[in-house]
Amino acid sequence: MENKNKLGLFSIVLLGINSIIGSGIFGLPGKAYKLMGPASMLVIIFCMLLSVSIALCFAEAGSWFKVNGGPYIYAKEAFGDFIGFEVGFMKWAICIIAWSAMANFFASTLATVFPAVGHNPGRLIVTAAMLIGLAVMNLMGVKASKIVNNVVTIGKLVPLLLFVMVGIFFIKGANFTPFTIIPEGQTFTQSFFAASLIIFYAYTGFESLAVAAEEMESPEKNIPKALVLVMLFVSIIYVLVMAISTGVLGGALAGSDAPVADAAQVMFGGAGKAFIVAGTIISVGGINMASSFHTPRAAVALAEQGLLPAFVAKKNKHGAPAVAIIVSVALSLLLAVTGSFSFLLQISVISRFLQYIPTCIAVLVFRKKYADRESSFRIPFGPVVPILATAVSVWLLYHAALEDPTKILIGFGGLVIGIPMYFIMKSINGKAMDIEA
Repeated sequence: MENKNKLGLFSIVLLGINSIIGSGIFGLPGKAYKLMGPASMLVIIFCMLLSVSIALCFAEAGSWFKVNGGPYIYAKEAFGDFIGFEVGFMKWAICIIAWSAMANFFASTLATVFPAVGHNPGRLIVTAAMLIGLAVMNLMGVKASKIVNNVVTIGKLVPLLLFVMVGIFFIKGANFTPFTIIPEGQTFTQSFFAASLIIFYAYTGFESLAVAAEEMESPEKNIPKALVLVMLFVSIIYVLVMAISTGVLGGALAGSDAPVADAAQVMFGGAGKAFIVAGTIISVGGINMASSFHTPRAAVALAEQGLLPAFVAKKNKHGAPAVAIIVSVALSLLLAVTGSFSFLLQISVISRFLQYIPTCIAVLVFRKKYADRESSFRIPFGPVVPILATAVSVWLLYHAALEDPTKILIGFGGLVIGIPMYFIMKSINGKAMDIEA
């Protein structure tokens, strides 16, 4: 029976789905189609294979630990305190950036129904209300967050599932020819890479699932199971949504900023589009809710290991990390009202590889380090999956650097900022605590 004060497998799965499915799948198919045509289906499959491979590495790494931290803990135990801190610090920074971008985007999404929200002061009011409201909910403890998360996740899935179940009957085979449409002046490789970075964003978020491990039942067993279930479900939904959007809209998909809503309008008229728009608003609100849960826990993980001031991990009477929640929402609010959504989002995507690559390599380290211990999950095919996931991630980062070095420098800038903080905290607290595996 599920502990009311902890997340059971079902709630962990829903949290994972809520952490991944947000604005991306409702808007990105049009951008990918513009770069590749119907061949963007190949990009979806490529990103699916990559994200599933990385998620499998997170699943195996997570099977060794019961404590908060996720990628921070994996990097620390595999490569030492300094690398662990840098990964953990970037994890918290990325969570803040991503949450601020999503809060900003929630106001933009709501503006499709209420135009006044698209401009200040309406945008600022909605953004602040979203962030502060979610902070208050989290201050009430895991039980309140769990209930809201489960309801919102189911609410966002209903429109997508109906779209998929009905949309397959509206697909026109002629809309898949010609299969490859490359913009003038671009090569297939350039277009494939650009589309991959866009679509991969829609898969990000799974890496946060293990950050709050201590607030989950049997995390070393349930987190691997949840990751596998979540990634399989999300991948199937994404492939079907892309196929239906292409089959229904054809060439019109290339110019669509809201392809799922536009396809629904073709199938059901204005009522269908309104239904999907409502689902999009719920979805973006849901991913904000998931971010509000994960972001403070990333700071807590560092504080518990003595790498942030201890008071950051202090909990209130509801068992919620009150200080971490307040600090995280304050920083997210500051970025949300001053930063650009698209720029913040691109930095967030690039920076996430600072968690992915160390975790993939850590799997190989743990297999030797903990060779005498049993693991609740093991990736099949030996070292193949971790090595391929690492190689492809490095390849994507390399091409991102070629396309826009500035974003890479900014994305990695947090590593430099974290260096003095690491040595200050080490001098105050001494050696960080050992982790129980």
